[in-house]
Amino acid sequence: MGNENWGCGGNMTPEYYGNLYRRYQTYVRQYNNSAPIAKICCGANADDTDWTENVLKTCFRKNDHGHMNGLSLHYYTVPHDWQHKGSATKFDQKDWYLTLKKTLFMEELIHMHGAIMDQFDPEKKIGMMIDEWGTWYDVEPGTNPGFLYQQNTMRDALVAALNLNIFNRHCDRVKLACIAQMVNVLQAVVLTEGEKILLTPTYHVFRMYKKHQGAQLLESCLADVCEIGTEEYKVPNLQESVSAGADGTITVTLANLSLTDSCPVEVILAEKKPASAKASILTGKMDAYNTFEKPDAVKEEDFDEVTLNDRGASFTIPACSVISLQLL
Repeated sequence: MGNENWGCGGNMTPEYYGNLYRRYQTYVRQYNNSAPIAKICCGANADDTDWTENVLKTCFRKNDHGHMNGLSLHYYTVPHDWQHKGSATKFDQKDWYLTLKKTLFMEELIHMHGAIMDQFDPEKKIGMMIDEWGTWYDVEPGTNPGFLYQQNTMRDALVAALNLNIFNRHCDRVKLACIAQMVNVLQAVVLTEGEKILLTPTYHVFRMYKKHQGAQLLESCLADVCEIGTEEYKVPNLQESVSAGADGTITVTLANLSLTDSCPVEVILAEKKPASAKASILTGKMDAYNTFEKPDAVKEEDFDEVTLNDRGASFTIPACSVISLQLL
């Protein structure tokens, strides 16, 4: 109800918006035979915990639960600043690690806002709805600035992989996460030109991660993770999430953030000896992207270098890549 009410949606105070939300949600009613309604309250911009705390204080009263199903959160990965965000396709190694470091801040935001939500909703019945996320760069030269059109490289693929792993690892609180946006705007999964269409690197990551949806999160950790990057911007070399499907398939999604180094990986399962493995990979140069002339320059491909063993599986993940592995 409303959007970005702390800014372009009215420049409201959290208390004022909280009272408006309580008022207007009263008239958003569930009628017989209609599609289910989820009431989502406008949450914070990035790390504005004051907004989260005071909206919830206002919305929650004695003996009620805030009259909400979800609280939103907006956070964009902007490499530099809002006036000079940086190019989508022309960037160096420093920009690469800066962008990934800023992306990883999403996990800290979930912890920060989640801790406040826990005070009001310890049973986690209210979802954190991260309904705007993704990279935001300067628009492509020659395009309408208002259309926010930007290209999409392997850097964006890693941003998508990191975010989706984070959301999956925090699915007890994060119930919805919408990239902004789907077609031709910001970190789009599809670009069009007249009747032409192409799939971006981000699209392929979404496709590779789809088996997590509807699955059960499994506890996972990475041993021997090391910090990589430049002097100013350090990130872990690997990041993962793991889930189990209803048919018993274990899906491991793994991102290698390094631009230069491959990494040997051994997947050790606590309670299963896999009988088969299937994997795919997305990889390429850091600034590789698809065009209408070369729509498949960056695409998901089969990865057949996985070796099964009694404890799980092993393989080497190349630099600047995302792997989706299914073990059955």
